[in-house]
Amino acid sequence: MLNPDQKFMRAALKQARHALAKKEVPIGAVIVKDGKVIARGYNQREMKQDASSHAEMTAIKKACKKLGSWRLIGCQLYVTLEPCAMCAGAIVLARIERVIFGAFDQKAGACGTVMNILDQPKLNHHPTITSGILEEECSAMLSGFFQDLRTAEKNKKKSTYLV
Repeated sequence: MLNPDQKFMRAALKQARHALAKKEVPIGAVIVKDGKVIARGYNQREMKQDASSHAEMTAIKKACKKLGSWRLIGCQLYVTLEPCAMCAGAIVLARIERVIFGAFDQKAGACGTVMNILDQPKLNHHPTITSGILEEECSAMLSGFFQDLRTAEKNKKKSTYLV
């Protein structure tokens, strides 16, 4: 039986699969309030050609619209990859209560890996962080995507030599 964190991370993984189906980096997010998903998002940077179209940003915008407020008090954000600096800033500004992520981001993680924006003492809001929820599944989806991308790129290079 899944605990609530695993249940909602599965919902975020479902969003990541939507990104994957569109050939986007498979990152998904859901925002939960009072035990119910109120907003969903997945990575759409390539599709929209918009650097800010991260899963978290999409979900935050949808949650704000749904609640009619930029303050997401009492909300939790579940995301398959540790948020970057941009998303962590938006999380703080939106007053999200808790951030739960799956995979750690060794290159851009801003919730403890590379830096921790959510715990900056001078900021006026400090969400709690829970990390590593369904980490293996979240990491495997991302690793598989990038492995497939590298293989496709390698095959593309090989075929140009054959011409």
